[in-house]
Amino acid sequence: MKKIAMPYWKVFVVGLGVMLCAAWLAEDSLYARSVFKREYRDQPRGEQGSWGGTWISFLFSPVLPVSPVVDPSRSAEPNSYECQRVSGAINIDGRLDEAAWRKAKWTEYFVDIEGDAKPRPAYKTRVKMLWDDEYFYFAAELEEPHVWGTLTKRDSVIFHDNDFEVFIDPEGDTLNYYEIEINALNTVWDLQLDKPYRFKGKADDGWNALGMKTAVSVAGTINNPKDRDRGWSVEMALPWKDLTGSPRPIGAPKAGDRWRVNFSRVEWQHTISEGKYSKIAGRPENNWVWSPQGVINMHVPEK
Repeated sequence: MKKIAMPYWKVFVVGLGVMLCAAWLAEDSLYARSVFKREYRDQPRGEQGSWGGTWISFLFSPVLPVSPVVDPSRSAEPNSYECQRVSGAINIDGRLDEAAWRKAKWTEYFVDIEGDAKPRPAYKTRVKMLWDDEYFYFAAELEEPHVWGTLTKRDSVIFHDNDFEVFIDPEGDTLNYYEIEINALNTVWDLQLDKPYRFKGKADDGWNALGMKTAVSVAGTINNPKDRDRGWSVEMALPWKDLTGSPRPIGAPKAGDRWRVNFSRVEWQHTISEGKYSKIAGRPENNWVWSPQGVINMHVPEK
């Protein structure tokens, strides 16, 4: 990763506590993935949307930030990540083999959405991030012995397959936030919510990140239960200019901006019948996230 003459910005992704005060709790508490999914099944198609874990703050600053505010009810320090600015081109092919990716650090491995209340996930998941003036880059590595997918139409409800998900709130106010889901077939569902569901928020499937580049690389074979795979990797380049759902234009980050971001992975238990994968009927999905909610039901704000 080549240094530029002017000071480059370092982007620190600082995990905030779930709540800061009771009033903030009432306004900003977030939904856990499995709660959303139960809501999805009762909602019309056009009102679906999701949030997969506690939101994380981005602090865009040329200097080290102060220590993050930590909710005293949480026993662990929030996650943090230093996201480097890059100057060279990144080829979006799912392989993560550019020098910039090799230098970027991985996040911690994902945990269950409930955190320490549940066992560690069966398979490892981790993420890297980079940015430049045009794109916000994501790279994910998902360990998976059986890579499969069924959905091929854009804006399908992708979490019906195993998937990887990105959540972005540019203004950090729980309003006008974005979700991107992708499966191992590189099928994307991108949507935007004006506000959380408890405030009668609605998901906008009409929002599309038209300039976004995505790619998936499978370490093995997809939809072939006869062998054992190592997993799959995801690469995304999301243009800042495609973040159009906010009242003000969202461009490349500037010093002092604060954003919220989290990542989620949905993993279904499956069976193999007649040479094909299928989900086991009646079994709930696993929800693995970078920053855990601590509880599944985020309608209990005091938690």
